[in-house]
Amino acid sequence: MTIYTILLILGTIGLLAALVLVIKPWTVAAIPAYAGLWLLHLSKYTMFPKWTFIFYGIATAMVVGLKFISPKGEPDGRNTGNLYIGLGALMGSLLGMLIDARFMLLGTALGAVMGEVAFSRTPHGKWLMLSKSNFIQYLCARGLPAIVAVAMIGVGVEGFVYDIANVKPIFL
Repeated sequence: MTIYTILLILGTIGLLAALVLVIKPWTVAAIPAYAGLWLLHLSKYTMFPKWTFIFYGIATAMVVGLKFISPKGEPDGRNTGNLYIGLGALMGSLLGMLIDARFMLLGTALGAVMGEVAFSRTPHGKWLMLSKSNFIQYLCARGLPAIVAVAMIGVGVEGFVYDIANVKPIFL
């Protein structure tokens, strides 16, 4: 029982580290989120099907590959857009969870897009509105990693909450 509690705590720490990395990106946030999902699954407090790990494993690999080919930051050298995109994705995920488990991923994606739209209206984000290609490239480079990491955080939270309540969630 003690090892399961330790795994639960380590999984929660992994998900929290991923949340911090979404907002302040030092490295790819999907890696600790994926590790956190595995640790939560191994803790026996929550169970995920195999397809969850396959799907998010492929998504994590794509995001890691995307990190190597994407530009390092914004034209002015800042990373303030990550704050808008990360918090937008998090709020979208929470709203999706409130509606239904099936809408969490949709809410995460829409929240990231709305966060980028909000960032493009700030003085530091005006360069995004110069062309549609800037907006789409920045969404792919910064929004997709945030969407993948926040979606894994949401799946971990939902799985834990549903297992505590002894309810079978829709997404499992």
